[in-house]
Amino acid sequence: MLLPLITFMGLMLGLHDAEIVFVGDAMQHQAQLDAARRGNGSWDYSECFAEVAPWFKTADLAVVNLETPIGPAPHSGYPCFNAPEPFIHALRDAGFGLFLTANNHTLDRRDRGLRHTIDALDRNGLPHLGTYKDAAARDTLMPHIRTVRGIRIGFINYTYGTNGITARDGAHVDYIDTARIAADIRATRGAGAEIICACMHWGDEYHQLPNASQRRLADWLQARGVELIIGAHPHVVQPMELRDNPDGSHCLVVYSLGNFISNMRTRDTRGGAAVTVRLERGTDGIVRVAYAGWQLHFTEPADGKRNFRVVDAYESDDPRAAAFRTAAERLFHAHNVNVPRISSARWLMPAEKQPGAGIPKGSSGQN
Repeated sequence: MLLPLITFMGLMLGLHDAEIVFVGDAMQHQAQLDAARRGNGSWDYSECFAEVAPWFKTADLAVVNLETPIGPAPHSGYPCFNAPEPFIHALRDAGFGLFLTANNHTLDRRDRGLRHTIDALDRNGLPHLGTYKDAAARDTLMPHIRTVRGIRIGFINYTYGTNGITARDGAHVDYIDTARIAADIRATRGAGAEIICACMHWGDEYHQLPNASQRRLADWLQARGVELIIGAHPHVVQPMELRDNPDGSHCLVVYSLGNFISNMRTRDTRGGAAVTVRLERGTDGIVRVAYAGWQLHFTEPADGKRNFRVVDAYESDDPRAAAFRTAAERLFHAHNVNVPRISSARWLMPAEKQPGAGIPKGSSGQN
């Protein structure tokens, strides 16, 4: 009786839609640490997300992949990351409300670093999933279901690996394992989730097309009823597909969002995509994926006067932003299915994609 009750309450309260924004890898390389460190021992990340914060604050929920442990000194960048707590303060202040922690760097500082990260997120009231202090904690905290404007969304998060580092003191990481994922899908749906979002740390680094394993796993997840499949790890953007299900509903697959903030310096790693998903409750009470669109952001590096800054890739004067943007647009034009660019003007959906507009059948979703 849980789902019918949720549906009835949502209809009675007039809660018919929700918008979720996803971004990729939030990283802290050594140059970023150096730019944020102040002489008095404090850290200043206030510039980093100021220009794009409206993208996330206007969403009903914003989700980020936290690809660094958070802990006490010594702090370090690649290859074994460890960032200070003010980094997550800045992400929180930019509007992020869910932090994904299952990624290949989550054990860079071993079990203790994983637990430090969880403690920092908990201390700041920041919801997270993907790693846990131990298996018992996972059992207590999962399924992870968020109620967003009356819509119950279940989140699951897994990584392909942790760079050969294994937990030695009971810390728990959710690795990609289809038996575990299938059980989590059943438990999450059974707990009342109307939409399930699988956040996958997968794929080949620096490859702009998904590999065969990503494609197979995306198909497998869709076949088990997952509505949102959001990928990270390659550090470059990969294509997006808004697929049709046999019942007429839709499944969104984003193979990779690329980097959100980093000090990576090749053309395709300097930025990433923010993907907005609109969920709508129909007159039948069922919640469906109604629309998805992307916008590109670019990281302008520190220059001695300013810190690293994530900016709208279409508004940056940095010529490297134009090169990143052109390559990403070319990729999306060739491979995206029904996932267009969102208007950059004030981060608004195109008028034809507002609630009730639906998805044009057979649309390529290209510019």
